[in-house]
Amino acid sequence: MSLLFRSKGTVPPMLFKNIAIIDEDFSYRPDQFVAVKDGRITYIGDTAPADAATEPAYADTFDGTGKLLMPALYNAHAHAPMTLLRGFAENLPLQRWLNEKCWPFEAKMTPEDNYWATLLACAEMARYGVVSFSDMYYATPERARAVTEAGLKANLCEGLIAFEPKPYAEYPICAQNEEYVRTLHGSANGRILIDYNIHAEYTSNEQVCRDIAAIVKEKGLRLHLHLSETEKEVAECRERHDGMSPVQYFDAIGVFEGPVTAAHCVWLDEADLAIMERRDIFVANCPVSNMKLGSGFAPIPEMLRRGMNVCLGGDGMASNNNHNLFSDLYVMALIYKGSTLDPTAVTPEQALRAATRNGALSQGREDCGLLKEGFKADLCVLDVSGPEWCPMIQPLYNAVYAGDGSNVVLTLCDGEVVYRADSSAEADATWPGIDLEKVKAEASARTQRIIGEL
Repeated sequence: MSLLFRSKGTVPPMLFKNIAIIDEDFSYRPDQFVAVKDGRITYIGDTAPADAATEPAYADTFDGTGKLLMPALYNAHAHAPMTLLRGFAENLPLQRWLNEKCWPFEAKMTPEDNYWATLLACAEMARYGVVSFSDMYYATPERARAVTEAGLKANLCEGLIAFEPKPYAEYPICAQNEEYVRTLHGSANGRILIDYNIHAEYTSNEQVCRDIAAIVKEKGLRLHLHLSETEKEVAECRERHDGMSPVQYFDAIGVFEGPVTAAHCVWLDEADLAIMERRDIFVANCPVSNMKLGSGFAPIPEMLRRGMNVCLGGDGMASNNNHNLFSDLYVMALIYKGSTLDPTAVTPEQALRAATRNGALSQGREDCGLLKEGFKADLCVLDVSGPEWCPMIQPLYNAVYAGDGSNVVLTLCDGEVVYRADSSAEADATWPGIDLEKVKAEASARTQRIIGEL
C-alpha cells in the first residue's frame, strides 16, 4: 500500500471583511479586508480588493464584526498520540513517569491506536487555533494519514530509543526512516514533512547520534530531540561524558551541525547557551509540561535577550492534559515575570511570535506563521465580543492575557477550513475532515483496552 495521501483538492477563495487583524509586525489593525486564494493570503487592506465585486471571486465571505484574525499557532513539540494517556500518568517525576507509566502503556499501542489518537489530537488542536505541530512518536504512516485527513500540517519523526551499542544502520528504524522520507516527505501538498529523531542523550548511544547527524546533514533534513529537561539528566550526562552537559556532548559529536529543534532546554549554563546561540538551535519551550513534571523553568528571558529562536510547545497529553496552546501561551508570558521578579521578562509580542512565526520557522516552513501577503493562509479567528475582551486598550495584550483558545471560531490551514463554529456552542462546531464523535469513541475504547492489558 502506498504511503502517499491524496490532498483534498482546490480550496475555495475566501474574503474576510471588516475584521480586526494582528498583522505581520504584530500590530493591531481594525476594519481590514483579507483575501485568501489558492491557500495563500493574497490581499490585506482597509478597502475591499478589486476583484471583490466579481460574483464568483470569493465563494466564502466572512463578516468580521466583533472578530480578530491572527496567525494560527504552531506547536513546536508534541507527542500527539499521547491523547490516549490523558490523565493516566499523574503526579510523578520524569523518570518514574516514563518507566512506570508511559513506556509500558505505549508498548501496548498498535499503529491503529496511533491513528485514532492522532486524529483526536488534530481535532483538539484545530479547535484551539493550532494548524501545525512537530511530533515525536511512533507509527509515522498512521500519524501522517490522520494529519492529512484532518487537513493540518505536521513535521513527523519516528521516536528512537537506542540503548544497544550498535550503529544506526543496524536498527530497523534506519530503513523505515529512509522509506518515510522517500514516500511521505512533502506529501499532502507539502503539509507532511519528515524529520529525524534522537529521543535524548540518556536514551541513545554515541554511534547512533553521530550516524543520524550525518544523515540529516547529507539529506538536508531537520532533527528533533529532547534536551536538558531535568537536573538529573544533566548530572548523569556529565558523569558519562567527561563532564560535558547534554548540549556540550551533542555539539561535540556533530548533532548540531544541521537544523535542530530541541525541546525543554531547562537546565542550561552559560556554556550551553553560547553553543545554542552559535548553532541557531530552535528551542521548543514547554512551560506547562515543565511545571507539571517538576522539571523547572527554561531560561527563556536570557534566550530572548540573546536573540535565540524561542518557540512554544505543548508536549504530550500525559504531561499537559490539553492541546489549548493559548493556555501555554498565557503561562509562558506570565511565569518568567514571577520567577525572575521582572515584569518585563517576556512581552506579549515575544510570546505570540514564539507561538506563530518562530514555530513555523522551526519546521522549515519559511512562508508560514505571519498574516502577510504571499504567505500560506494559516489563520485563526477569535470572537472578541465577550466581556473579557472589553475594553480593547491593548488588543495584543488582550490576545495573550484575556482571551483563550475557547474564543477561536475558525481555523484555516493553507486556506482550508479545518474547524468552524458559527456560535460559542460546541454543538455548532464542525471539523470538515474529522468525524469527532467516532474519533472520541475510538480513542476512549482503545485507552480502556490498553489499561486492561497492563
